[in-house]
Amino acid sequence: MTGEPTFFEIGVADPERGRAFYGTLFGWTFEPGTSGGGGFAITTGGVPGGMHGGDAGASPYLFFRVDDLDAAAAQVRDLGGTVEDLGEEGGESEESADRFGRFKLCRDDQGSAFGLHEPPKGA
Repeated sequence: MTGEPTFFEIGVADPERGRAFYGTLFGWTFEPGTSGGGGFAITTGGVPGGMHGGDAGASPYLFFRVDDLDAAAAQVRDLGGTVEDLGEEGGESEESADRFGRFKLCRDDQGSAFGLHEPPKGA
């Protein structure tokens, strides 16, 4: 595990409005994501990101790089944290994993949220 930030995710009520807001504010570019619901992949010139809808008032998720997602998730649990399986509903389709890598949302042993990210093979 190297632990550097590798991906962020922004939840908004309306992805089109979010694209207009963040695109104008930061100059980011957006392309359609791989999951339904009008989400976007975000190019920032630095750390890549994503945007999903139906999540008004959400705090951004920050994902930290790991080399082996399953081993890192097991370690989170061993340390007293929790791990949420995103599955197909969370964009964990084979197409999404090939394009963006694999993700897990976690909470540490005090309940603070963070994410784990295993980049796509070859990245």
